[in-house]
Amino acid sequence: MEPRFVGRLGVADAVTVANAALGFLAAVAATIDPELAARLVLLAAVADGLDGVVARTLGSTPAGEYLDSLADVASFGVAPAMLVFVVARERWALTDPSAVAVAVFAVPALFVAMAVVRLGLYTAYDVGNGHTEGVPSTLAGTLLAASVLAGVEDATVLLAAAGAFAYLMVTNVTYPDLFARDALAMGGLQALAILVPAAFGRAFPRLLLAAALAYLLLGPRFYWRETDCDLDAREVEGRRSATREGEGKRS
Repeated sequence: MEPRFVGRLGVADAVTVANAALGFLAAVAATIDPELAARLVLLAAVADGLDGVVARTLGSTPAGEYLDSLADVASFGVAPAMLVFVVARERWALTDPSAVAVAVFAVPALFVAMAVVRLGLYTAYDVGNGHTEGVPSTLAGTLLAASVLAGVEDATVLLAAAGAFAYLMVTNVTYPDLFARDALAMGGLQALAILVPAAFGRAFPRLLLAAALAYLLLGPRFYWRETDCDLDAREVEGRRSATREGEGKRS
């Protein structure tokens, strides 16, 4: 008896499923070696970008967009939250109930919850638009992982960042999709941060962190571009305006 997915899923879907598996491995690795977990999160981010390239080259399936969001929950929701939780737990050696202990459990849980909400809204409303509302979960996960590899050891900073991303992922701030050349450059930095994170004084994770922060802070205002969908919407609106003007003149 063949598995149900035979003949229904494509190569791009296989890459997406691998992304989900990497998310699980990152969550497990966080309990053993946070830096390894951070590298696995970045590897999942590379897979997340690669599945789009494969889909455009070889074609996609109706299940692709749903698989992508489900995989991202594991890789950029659960795994980064687990990474932050473990770093904070080890930093403060939590043994007794306290406000700090509540925060260490609650903030990562909130991060996962908002990642799920954000990805659900993305699948329902943003697929194919060339832009999305709220900070992409991939960006949030990349920033947390790059911070760990760049040498950020302050659990307060990581916990505060996770809390901020939990909010930013569900705002209505619009982020345009990266141009292909910029996505390739980001992927290259991610690959170098994975392969040689400690080289040249942790230069590659720090460059990745700087690039991701630049997009986080400047992307909504300075990186905007018109997509085919935007042009189509503008054309439709122009036609409606012309129709209303014509009707006004006839009356």
